[in-house]
Amino acid sequence: MRAKICGITDKPALAAAIKGDAAYIGFVFFGKSPRNIDTTAAAVLSTEVPAGICKVALTVDIGDAALDSILSSVGIDMLQLHGSETPARVSQIKTRTGLPVMKAIGLSGEFDLRAISDYASVADQLLIDAKAPTGATIPGGNGIAFDWRLIAGRRWPVPWMLAGGLTSKNVAEAARLTGARQVDVSSGVECAPGVKSPERITEFLAACRNEVPAL
Repeated sequence: MRAKICGITDKPALAAAIKGDAAYIGFVFFGKSPRNIDTTAAAVLSTEVPAGICKVALTVDIGDAALDSILSSVGIDMLQLHGSETPARVSQIKTRTGLPVMKAIGLSGEFDLRAISDYASVADQLLIDAKAPTGATIPGGNGIAFDWRLIAGRRWPVPWMLAGGLTSKNVAEAARLTGARQVDVSSGVECAPGVKSPERITEFLAACRNEVPAL
């Protein structure tokens, strides 16, 4: 499985992700998140990411000026929109930046599935995540999973990534149940909110390399 380590803020975590063959490195640009990083720090870390690893900027309902500021400072390969962006806004950002866009969609029940088709027609990738609980201050990275049976056997016309409550101990089962070939982790490799554990990153990526989902 291809894995994304999201919310990288320091060199030890980045080194563990690179050594473990992460396919994506995620930087969070959202002030309410404990994983928020400023553009200066992200710019330094981004220069250490080898070619072939996709550098992703996670944003939440960001405006054009703030987005321009990030992209003018940090080497980014893909944008992850993790807010309430409409399909029209996704298309606008793609056109404006020229970058591929991954749209996050939160699930808590079957009624949430209908949004996936709307975004699959405009986004380059989808991130299928657990919907944030009522009262949560951040839309993702809450360490909760949705019922994976909701998407068992489902396919979409663009690549997709599974997120929400994944750890080294459950990622193989999650992939088996959903058929996911890409996974995203943030809180599942932390020792405290926003503090990545290089050891847990290593364990997670090892678990991903050993699992081939049955389709």
